[in-house]
Amino acid sequence: MHEDHRKRVRARFLSEGLDGFEPHAILELLLFYAIPRQDTNEIGHLLLDKFGSLRAVFEADFEDLIAVPGIGVNSAVLIKMVPQLTRRYLLDCNTGVNVCPGRMDAARYMIPYFAGRTVETVYLLMLSGSFEVLGCELIFEGSVNSAHLTSRALIERAIAKHASMVVLAHNHPGGLTYPSSDDVTTTHAMMEAFSVVDVVMLDHFVIAGEQFRSVLEPKKMILSQGLLESPELQYFYTH
Repeated sequence: MHEDHRKRVRARFLSEGLDGFEPHAILELLLFYAIPRQDTNEIGHLLLDKFGSLRAVFEADFEDLIAVPGIGVNSAVLIKMVPQLTRRYLLDCNTGVNVCPGRMDAARYMIPYFAGRTVETVYLLMLSGSFEVLGCELIFEGSVNSAHLTSRALIERAIAKHASMVVLAHNHPGGLTYPSSDDVTTTHAMMEAFSVVDVVMLDHFVIAGEQFRSVLEPKKMILSQGLLESPELQYFYTH
C-alpha cells in the first residue's frame, strides 16, 4: 500500500512539480529517500506542527530535528542539505556573470551567497575599475559590528584581488533589511579604511531572503566619497 502511494506521489511530482503540493506533502516526498518503510506523511505533519513552516523545518538545528518522532540521523542530514543545495544551485546560476555595473546587478549577484544561512554572515564583492567581478569571498560569520569585522581583513582581500571597488554585504537571518546602528557605524568605518588604500567602497547591503537594502542611501554614498563627477559611478548608484 505504501509503495503504491509513493509511486503516485512521485508521478505527481514528475508531472506537476512541487507548486501544487502542500508543505507537509513536500516533506513527505523528501523523506521517501531517507525513510524506506514508514508513513512519511505523518512525519511531515509532525515537523510542521513543531517548527511551523517549511523554512523553519529546513533551518532547524540538527538536534531539534532528530527529536521529532520518526526523524533519524539520515533524515535530519537530508533536511539540512536542502538549503545548502539550494545555495550551491543559485551560486551556479551566477556562472557567466562577469560584470556588475549597477547596484541591482551587485545585489542580485550577492543574494545567493546568503541562501539558507541561519547566522549573520559577511561577504565582500570585489570589482575592477570597469566593474568586472574579481571575486566574492566569505569574510566573517557572527554578529556584524566594528569590533568583530576588522578593516584589515577586508582590505587584505581587496588588495590580494587587485580590486578598485568593493561592495560589502551581510544578512539578517529571518529578519528585515533595516540596518542597525552598528551597521551604520561599521559602514562608515569601513569606507574610511578603504579610502586610505584608494579602494572605493560602493555600498553595504543588508540582505534578508530575496530583499536587500543599502545601509546608506545611494545619494549619501555618492556625496560622502565625492563621486559625482564619475558617470560610471553615477550609473552604478542609479541602476
